Amino acid sequence: MRADRRASTVPRSGSRSRDLQASYARCRRLHRAHGTTYYWATRALPRADQPHVHALYGLCRYADEIVDAPGRGDVAQRAAALDALRERFRQDVDAGRSDHPVLAATVDTVQRLSIDPDLFLRFFASMRMDLTVSTYPTYGALERYMDGSAAVIGELMLPVLRPPDPDAARAGARSLGIAFQLTNFLRDVDEDLGRGRIYLPLDDLERFGADPRRRMADAPWRDLSRFQIARIRAIYREADAGIDLLPARSAKVIRAARVLYSGILDRIEDADHDVFSSRARIATPVKLAVVGREVVRRSPRDVVAGGAPGAVSRSTRAAAGSATPPTSPQPLPAQR
Repeated sequence: MRADRRASTVPRSGSRSRDLQASYARCRRLHRAHGTTYYWATRALPRADQPHVHALYGLCRYADEIVDAPGRGDVAQRAAALDALRERFRQDVDAGRSDHPVLAATVDTVQRLSIDPDLFLRFFASMRMDLTVSTYPTYGALERYMDGSAAVIGELMLPVLRPPDPDAARAGARSLGIAFQLTNFLRDVDEDLGRGRIYLPLDDLERFGADPRRRMADAPWRDLSRFQIARIRAIYREADAGIDLLPARSAKVIRAARVLYSGILDRIEDADHDVFSSRARIATPVKLAVVGREVVRRSPRDVVAGGAPGAVSRSTRAAAGSATPPTSPQPLPAQR
């Protein structure tokens, strides 16, 4: 069955269904509040698929808040809470249902899309690293962390996007997840320092003589930032081949997210690599414009064709004044 014609299979009535609807709604709120770039791209997916993306994001965000949100206790308490969530997830998947306010939607999505639960266990392993690991000596060490924190997110999305050949699309999905996270790492250096973490390889920092703890966009930092941006853009290009393997509509949506996220790198460059004074952002009207533009574009391959890296992302500024936002998303089941 084609992805853009699949009917929603989320239950609509009964007490269990109401709890499930409430869980999907909560995951959607988490997605909209904390993952705005990807949230707006998700709105252009087929309506029946959107709640499943919210459910996947909802669990990831819920786990992230256990690790980082204020008032969650010391490291031991956070580790215990995260382990309890992981075990609850495993038990509920085995049972085929959950009454947890977030896990209910995630478990339902896992069951309906036949997602491998082991992907989530890799995610939990990386989240647990955040409780004890604050730096990464090399890019290889950072890659091992990103396997569960970023690459696996791309793999989780494949059942939603339904490429004709999932195995062929997997490498591109992993690359896109990594590119997204590396973009976040560079943008959020100052915020991560506040949590006592540095997600930039220490050997790269040493090579350029850069120290983010100075919180200054000095010459060594700018050189380091240029190097990181070049690395990230190369990974985005690797991901593009995987996007082309998706069904047409899914490809357009993921391409829009790629354009928006890579645009953050343009904002960092526009600020002369100063990620300490303010956070690089893409305005919501621009996000809506880009999603609308990509949905009506004939071929997803046109989006990043030709030109220097980042050139298309810079065009999002002009797009905000001309493109039409995507159609309103399908309400979650409880709102139907």
